[in-house]
Amino acid sequence: MIYADDTAIMEVMPEPDEGVDLIAALEAILFSSQRALTMKELQNALETNRQRLNAAVDGLMVVLSQRGVMVQRHGDQVQLVTRPDLGPFVRRAVHPEVAGRLTPAAYETLAIVAYQQPVARSRVEEIRGVNCESVLGNLELRGLVAETGRGSGPGQPKLYGTTMRFLQLVGLGSVSDLPQLADEAEEETSAQNA
Repeated sequence: MIYADDTAIMEVMPEPDEGVDLIAALEAILFSSQRALTMKELQNALETNRQRLNAAVDGLMVVLSQRGVMVQRHGDQVQLVTRPDLGPFVRRAVHPEVAGRLTPAAYETLAIVAYQQPVARSRVEEIRGVNCESVLGNLELRGLVAETGRGSGPGQPKLYGTTMRFLQLVGLGSVSDLPQLADEAEEETSAQNA
């Protein structure tokens, strides 16, 4: 670990494999990919082990920390994306097709899925107090939520979670970067004061 002055910026540099800069190779693969790649896919492509790959991903995050792109990591998937604060410039340059806006109900449902994942539709409906089948279906079509498994209850209901597309929409590096809910922040403060 190398620390710059008093900042906790860490530079992780894995040992090179036979002269190959693993971080540079990882960056090239992610840059060239049109989709998120799993850690297993990256391990196979880079012919390395999981520990070295994790170090390379961490190292690439540090290398790109002051650049126009960033690494997004969601579960076992990794991808290279444009930094959210630079989105307006990119949009002006490439003119992507504009998707319809999400409704307030869709944002509310998306927030519930993000904070409760994996979550069954029945739980989302319990929280919202209304039927959410069509809203969840719309979010699935937009690629913002996806089935992450099946519940153990009656009928084994679908469990929903957020996707890489969700991270792109909200501009986060991972789901763990979501802001704390007010109740969680109060509980944490109470626990610290006890």
